[in-house]
Amino acid sequence: MLNMQSIIRIPEQVLFEDLNGEAVLLNRQDGQYYGLDEVGSRIWTLLVERHKVEAVFQVMLDEYSVDAETLQQDLLDLIEVLAARKLVVVEDAIPGEI
Repeated sequence: MLNMQSIIRIPEQVLFEDLNGEAVLLNRQDGQYYGLDEVGSRIWTLLVERHKVEAVFQVMLDEYSVDAETLQQDLLDLIEVLAARKLVVVEDAIPGEI
């Protein structure tokens, strides 16, 4: 179940291209293209770099003028949409992992 301690993995069949701050994602498994705006693109980049939802949340909280509750809900909502489209895989955090 997705939560702030979840780890996000990008499947090998998903390709990402940055187009001037916006992103295009391709799921090679089903041939579908998806677009992300500038904020969604930043979240994607952070998910690729950091993998942990909590780590992405902390960076976004530092970079954007948004209250923590709104950011958390928006971040989890986006990840749920990405997971539903098989663009990311949500994994439970490994106990004891920092």
